[in-house]
Amino acid sequence: MPDPGLALPDKPSIAVLPFHNLSNEPQQDYFADGIVEDVIAALSRSRWLFVVARNSSFAYKGRVTDVKEVGRELGVRYILEGSVRRSGARVRITGQLVDAATGANIWAERFEGSIADVFDLQDQITENVVGAIAPQLERAEIERAKRKPTENLQAYDHYLRGMAKLHTGTREALNEALPSFLKAIELDPEYASAYGMGAWCYFWRRVNGWTSDRVEETKEGIRLGRLAVELGRDDAVALTRGGHALAHLAGELDNGLALLDRAVLLNPNLAAAWFLGGYLRAFRGETEGAIDHFNHALRLSPLDLEMFRMQAGIALAHFFARRFDVASRWAEEALRSLPSFTVAVAVLAASDAHRGQIQNAAAAVQRLRVLDPLLRVSNLGEWLPIHRSEDAIAFADGLRSAGLPD
Repeated sequence: MPDPGLALPDKPSIAVLPFHNLSNEPQQDYFADGIVEDVIAALSRSRWLFVVARNSSFAYKGRVTDVKEVGRELGVRYILEGSVRRSGARVRITGQLVDAATGANIWAERFEGSIADVFDLQDQITENVVGAIAPQLERAEIERAKRKPTENLQAYDHYLRGMAKLHTGTREALNEALPSFLKAIELDPEYASAYGMGAWCYFWRRVNGWTSDRVEETKEGIRLGRLAVELGRDDAVALTRGGHALAHLAGELDNGLALLDRAVLLNPNLAAAWFLGGYLRAFRGETEGAIDHFNHALRLSPLDLEMFRMQAGIALAHFFARRFDVASRWAEEALRSLPSFTVAVAVLAASDAHRGQIQNAAAAVQRLRVLDPLLRVSNLGEWLPIHRSEDAIAFADGLRSAGLPD
């Protein structure tokens, strides 16, 4: 009997699969991926739609897919497929909307124009998809889905290059992503999402112990985060990444949580807003609410390339709920995907210490000290914004028992 897959949501649901790059240059993959990311983002702003997150859609990149199988695995009714051909100053985009239950084509179209028209072409795809799924939709909903992050195509190009590198979470990838976001900001000083992603890169460098100058990089991350949320009051990506960075780098946990909650209101399909909001709730001691947020992110993106971030967050929430066995298991899951994730290593060490697995805990702390030689029990408060004193004490006690120096 075939696997029935995930249950369909109670509203129209769609996954946008990676578009095929038909250009002669394989290095143009990032451009085709960027087209898809923006179509996903535009569709996600329609509150009446359930849109699978980018990272789960991109799990199918380079694979021969069967739309019925994809529909079952992701729990969606509709699949959008397509291709991008970029040649010189011209671009051609094709799109095909398929009913995942039957495999029947609902709509297909080809869009062609100059590179300067790329945002208009994306708008046309979004409008056609929205119109095909819900012909009765009010025009205002379609207009709300058509928002451009920047008018500067060079800035947009560098932003896409940064996003293409960011998702793996490695030090090498981040070292390539950050300059791309900074270049996008240089080309468009009002590009809110680029400020948010730049701030978040500085957060990710600090939380993993990769900073070359901790004080100066923290200041720069805060500066970019503030500009992200000022310029992007209605930009869910800017609020998500900028708000989360400010919670960590500036210690503004409540402000960061408010910004993440606004991002969810603006774009209820943005998985990152849900799981990063889950982290901030965990740090505030709202463990069950945090786990609900992580679970919702998992439903939005069940095949996410950044699953390790969600798994580590769930581990953290269970640790603060004093469910140390569960926390240890989730931390181990996260580390299978990203062994260098210091937060997951720390949660594993503290959890194993509390549950009496001292040898395992000591091994995890040795690993932690290699990843971040400067981390000490005395500076944990500077590392993570843990709000409740009892949670901070439990975390410190676990790491101290595992062998982390004071």
